[in-house]
Amino acid sequence: MRMYLSSFRMGDRPDQLLALLGGQGSAEVAVIANAMDAQPPDERRAGVERETSALTALGLQPTELDLRTFFDQPHQAVAAVLARFPMVWVRGGNVFMLRYALARSGADTALTALIRRDAVVYAGYSAGPCVLAPSLRGLEYCDDPHVVPATYGMPVIWDGLGVLDYAVVPHIDSPGHPESQALGVVAANYDADGIAHRTLRDGQALVIDGEDTRIC
Repeated sequence: MRMYLSSFRMGDRPDQLLALLGGQGSAEVAVIANAMDAQPPDERRAGVERETSALTALGLQPTELDLRTFFDQPHQAVAAVLARFPMVWVRGGNVFMLRYALARSGADTALTALIRRDAVVYAGYSAGPCVLAPSLRGLEYCDDPHVVPATYGMPVIWDGLGVLDYAVVPHIDSPGHPESQALGVVAANYDADGIAHRTLRDGQALVIDGEDTRIC
């Protein structure tokens, strides 16, 4: 597996992200921004543009892959598109909205398979790393799960993708981020309940390259 899991946006070590691509400095990147699907369209659009600008500045070629266009289609459709990208960038927002979009489009199964075959670099921040955990329970203290039934009339999905055997808790000890205090409580609750997790401050990223895992 190759992953660059940032606490907030690009983090302080984008060089580590590019290193995971093995010299593909102009690689195509699928930008998944469905964690923002409950936001007003102009806010969502601005969020996507911010991600594509940051990735373009690194020499990459980002394209938004809106999972909503694959809702209720055969899951092979999104799998075929994802397989064309050497990297996906999954931006922050509401982790429950992201999880729902991944499930309804079939991207959860497709991405998990690609990650485990080391066929894609999985990168992103905040909700992007959080969704990889075995479970999303506990994150409701920070993200509102009710946006899923309010938006789609469907139940919340509490299972994470299970790619990691621990949770990633971003924005810890990051006073400039509005969710830092809430996520500090999430991490404390995980400690109390014995739930395996790793914490990240804004600027930090968890980098996974095969057997090598490090925070930088």
